[in-house]
Amino acid sequence: MSKLSTSRSLSSFPIVNITLIALNILIFLHEESLGESIYYFINTFGLIPAKVFSFSSDVGLSERFFPFLSSMFIHGDWVHIIGNMIFLYIFGSNVEIKMGHLKYLVFYILCGLAAALFHVLTNLGALIPMIGASGAISGVLGAYITLFPISQFQNPVPIFFLKDIKFIPAAAIIFLWLVIQFLNGIGTIDKSVDTGGVAFWAHIGGFVAGLIFVRFFYKQKHEFEGKPGRHYH
Repeated sequence: MSKLSTSRSLSSFPIVNITLIALNILIFLHEESLGESIYYFINTFGLIPAKVFSFSSDVGLSERFFPFLSSMFIHGDWVHIIGNMIFLYIFGSNVEIKMGHLKYLVFYILCGLAAALFHVLTNLGALIPMIGASGAISGVLGAYITLFPISQFQNPVPIFFLKDIKFIPAAAIIFLWLVIQFLNGIGTIDKSVDTGGVAFWAHIGGFVAGLIFVRFFYKQKHEFEGKPGRHYH
């Protein structure tokens, strides 16, 4: 059982996860300062599937492949980035502590790349840029549910019909995350067009990648079961 109200010692500070969150926020604040130039920014650094397999000689290698990385640090609005960063903070910090700093960074990037590739392969020819850290975070959720399969969080809203529920399974929260991503339609946001959609397959691809990659980035150790576990809030 894990509570969100406790924390690990300073020696286990999740520096990589905090840095990722800070970087995402700084880039978003930069986006907010661009004004009308935000359209160019998103179309340049967002991942456009049609460009990846374009036969046009005008599309260079950097335009085809750099967005696989850059797109996961761009967000469409405040709801988009706040939702993503909250989940990354809660789940990513614990995965980093369990996995190790450098391994976690590589793992996070690989999950983001896998999610982007899955999106491209299921949306060949699409002209709408895909942006957001959702794919990489989905990978983190996949790792979390593998590393902490019976983890529970203290109920943050013990009111009305929820008052008798003291703890909520992590699996339920992760499922809620996937539902929210699907319903809100914030996985793919292009400010230069009027329509967009959820990068649903990017989330699925990232989650599956997380389930697979975590087994290579963390080797299960035999730990004393009575040892108290503390999770970041």
